[in-house]
Amino acid sequence: MDTALALTTDMKIVLALVGLTMVLFVFQRVRADLVALVVLVMLGLTGLVAPEDVFNGFSSNATISVIATMILGMGLDRTGALNRLAGWLLRRAKGQEDRLLMLTAGIAGLNSSVMQNPSVMALYMPVAARLASRSGLRLAQMLLPICVAIIMGGTLTMVGSSPLILLNDLLTAANANLPSGSATLESLNMFAPLPIGLVLLAAALAYFHFRGNRQLGDLGDGEGNVTPARTQSYFASAYGIDGDVYELVVTAESPLVGMTFGEAESIHDAPVLLALKSENESRLAPPSDARIWVGSVIGAMGQRQQVADFAQNQFLRLSTRLRNFGDLFNPSRAGIAEAVVPPTSKFIGKSAAELSLRKKYGVRLLAINRDKQVIREDVRSMTLRAGDMLVLHSIWQDLAKTAKSLDFIIVTDYPKGEQRPHKFKIAMAIFAVTMLIALSSRVPTSVALMAGVAGMLVFGVLKMDEAYSAINWKTVFLMACLIPLGWAMDSSGAAAWVAGHTIERLPSGLPIWVLEIAVALLTAAFSMVISHVGATIVVVPLAINLALAVGGNPTAFALIVALSASNNFMTQSNPVMSMIIGPAGYKARELWRIGLPISLIYTVIVVLMVNLLF
Repeated sequence: MDTALALTTDMKIVLALVGLTMVLFVFQRVRADLVALVVLVMLGLTGLVAPEDVFNGFSSNATISVIATMILGMGLDRTGALNRLAGWLLRRAKGQEDRLLMLTAGIAGLNSSVMQNPSVMALYMPVAARLASRSGLRLAQMLLPICVAIIMGGTLTMVGSSPLILLNDLLTAANANLPSGSATLESLNMFAPLPIGLVLLAAALAYFHFRGNRQLGDLGDGEGNVTPARTQSYFASAYGIDGDVYELVVTAESPLVGMTFGEAESIHDAPVLLALKSENESRLAPPSDARIWVGSVIGAMGQRQQVADFAQNQFLRLSTRLRNFGDLFNPSRAGIAEAVVPPTSKFIGKSAAELSLRKKYGVRLLAINRDKQVIREDVRSMTLRAGDMLVLHSIWQDLAKTAKSLDFIIVTDYPKGEQRPHKFKIAMAIFAVTMLIALSSRVPTSVALMAGVAGMLVFGVLKMDEAYSAINWKTVFLMACLIPLGWAMDSSGAAAWVAGHTIERLPSGLPIWVLEIAVALLTAAFSMVISHVGATIVVVPLAINLALAVGGNPTAFALIVALSASNNFMTQSNPVMSMIIGPAGYKARELWRIGLPISLIYTVIVVLMVNLLF
């Protein structure tokens, strides 16, 4: 390769777009998926990508595979597979907390080999909550090992994580721009990274087994266990939401007559108002504009004295027996739950009042846990942020419907609607056949996975609308729009130019493994800035050209990049890490203290194993 490659206008435009993407991702003033869309449009307008190829990212094998794995994960969840797994883990652990933690993390890691990592984490959060409530472990002690195992387990197959799903497409695209005489880059088969993933997963489990007990014991703020929502003790200690539920009947003398429910809530020293019966209609989490009339019944929760004082001041008749709301407050039907706001949520930047949580979703926001601070006053006007822990009160069915949008991830274990345990064997059979087809390499992985999706829909494991709701369109758009940026890096020669100038500035005679470690660390740093998908798309073309320049194996360099893109255990820029920080109450200092050594171990294992295999 000519290291003195001239910098052309096309190269300058591509590098400028890469720089713009990084800057916008760092400052997060614009949504990541919108940034990706703008970059895609710019590539089309400047002619860097042919007009007929601009939108090919949406039909790429990588994008289709990501969509399919999301839907297959939903299918497994609907059959109650995770509930069965929680029971099995408890039986196998035989009361030993360390064994329970290792088993749970290990099984989660294996699950993530065939499902998207955030989807696996979303499935395991309620499992972890259930296990924590039945053992001596705190949620903070469970979530980090499970999260690390899931990230490590995502490297077991070529469909376990978005960077690995992308890799084959990027290798195929690179063939069009290889120097003459270079060997064609072959796509990797489904289980190509399996040995690497097994060593990584084993290393993660060993780390937490031998070092984790001391470190995990100090993590998080919570005392005691996170119990299922039907017990109020946890919410009382963590959020000050305690007391019993009472019925308050509105008399003709009450100043509440004619008021809206929202106005009644804002009265000084009012207890938590949860329900309203008016005109023979009982509603949990009624909208704030619902009117209170003579004879209306209010469901209130609080200490007996507080509720009694409120009743006396507002001329309400207090009843300790739930004649009107007995069914609504049945723990099997409704209760309090915790949910974390993921970075992909469309709730971010909006308040509960703007979102009309009660009117649209039937969900009442009781408190917000943000940066170790519990906010209970005026929560309806608080602007929500990624990582916020929301304390919600709702009918379980309404909560399940809202959770389908993935705008918040329910942490608490609660009875979910539309479970289909009778489809469990069918779902597992379809999943097994799907994996066998993918393993055979007779058809592309994307086709094999989508065949599994079709099977689950045909046999009633999932409904079509549920399949649509399983797809995280932000992730899909981000990937599909950024893929052409990787093509442009390659076809314009920008990747070759950067690689050439990098080689010129490096000391001569450097061992190839030193360059591989440098590429691995660079990719990990990029992933903290422009996401794991963005880092893969930008660095893979660069790594391939660097390998060609130094006589290394381009496939090995590219695989190191795809594996290292997930190597971020310290910050919220990793989608899986962002989901656990709020629920477990981790501090940034704690994550760096534990996550940095794991990242360094990860890098060493990846480079060593790739060199052994290639």
